[in-house]
Amino acid sequence: MTIEAPVLLPADEAAPPPRPALIQGDKSPADVTRDICKPIERRAGALWWAGFLTALAALAFGIWSVTYQFMTGIGTWGLNRTVGWGFAITNFVFWVGIGHAGTLISAVLLLFRQKWRTSINRSAEAMTIFAVICAGLFPLIHMGRPWLAYWVFPYPNFRGPLWVNWRSALLWDVFAIGTYFTISLVFWYIGLIPDLATVRDRASGLRKKIFGFLSFGWDGSARTWSRYEMACMLLAALATPLVVSVHSVVSTDFATSVVPGWHTTVLPPYFVIGAVFSGFGMVLTLMLIARKVMGLEDYITRRHIHAMCKVLVFTGSIVGLAYTTELFVAWYSGSAYERFAFNNRMFGAAGWAYWIMVACNVVAPQLLWLRRVRNSLVAIFAISIVVNIGMWFERFVIIVTSLQRDYLPSTWAGYAPSLVECGEMVGSFGLFFTLFLLFCRFFPMISMFEIKTVLEPTEGHGADSEGEA
Repeated sequence: MTIEAPVLLPADEAAPPPRPALIQGDKSPADVTRDICKPIERRAGALWWAGFLTALAALAFGIWSVTYQFMTGIGTWGLNRTVGWGFAITNFVFWVGIGHAGTLISAVLLLFRQKWRTSINRSAEAMTIFAVICAGLFPLIHMGRPWLAYWVFPYPNFRGPLWVNWRSALLWDVFAIGTYFTISLVFWYIGLIPDLATVRDRASGLRKKIFGFLSFGWDGSARTWSRYEMACMLLAALATPLVVSVHSVVSTDFATSVVPGWHTTVLPPYFVIGAVFSGFGMVLTLMLIARKVMGLEDYITRRHIHAMCKVLVFTGSIVGLAYTTELFVAWYSGSAYERFAFNNRMFGAAGWAYWIMVACNVVAPQLLWLRRVRNSLVAIFAISIVVNIGMWFERFVIIVTSLQRDYLPSTWAGYAPSLVECGEMVGSFGLFFTLFLLFCRFFPMISMFEIKTVLEPTEGHGADSEGEA
């Protein structure tokens, strides 16, 4: 027998280092089940209670603000004849955008078979549901008389059905967002069913009955899995167009008007990419918190975080291009009104908000090109928060600064939010984080069965000893 000498590659042809694994550690399917079920089977820790009580306090402040507004009237807001939309619609557009990353991660990346989505897709889907709930509250309280909300739907009376004005872009929002919420909710819940059955099999007493009801009698047979996978693919195919359509419809609230700064065809793609950008920023924030609070560092790894950072850099660059395109279109149009609107955005009374927007959305994500920044979880966490601050200011700049200065100087007016408006904004964040923390506490926030499909094959790992592989 001859022994061949190893072949040494030149330095420039050396094999690249292996990519980091999606899951850290030598995990068996039983380990995955035990680790992911641990946060919902043990008592909540001090960090979870601190976050939950803080979110509950913010929600209570929001409830007080909304109650006071209902009892007193819309006059409690800082709106006037010129600025008819303020914090309420700003927060509405912001929360709709936050919900986009969930559908992108769960549906689009599923269709493209991206395995790095497995540790973050369920939390992103839950984020979508909670963000859309927060978004839907603001048009409701903006009506002033929320008990008349049924007016936005066709309803029968003794003279026949009363039809709504389908030419109104505001009405399109109702049906677009309602469809988006319904599909996202069904997709999220169906994805939960196999893991709910796993929790059912590990539970006892009342918890076993509750999870048994929620899991719809899941038995894990081949026929059940086949139908489950087909349902997921169909729902993913239905949800994918919604990623583009929903925020495009929201942008038509502005694009179909004649207000300078709004009347432009760039708004639909601009809003869609901005929604994905802000949504990934929120996912990154939540995942960095959850992996620490819930002890899931082995499943939400640096590879997942780096993948989301890449999306953040890519979408942030497109957002910067959209800002430049807006300025070019305003100049190239030759319209004195458009030119003035964008000049006022940058250098007017609210110019500070514009430059905060640019710094947060264009400059800050570019720091992720630096390896030192990418390897620092603290820096990534700070950038993710800065991105969401910048995207909120983007909606504020688009809405408020465009309305403050319109065609007639005699109607120009300033805008300052009232305490009630600030309280409702704080309350929306309180509602969002309250729902998300409850979800993390009582449901598996990572998909166990999908994690098991990306485990690295190792010797000595046979079938799951607990029968859950």
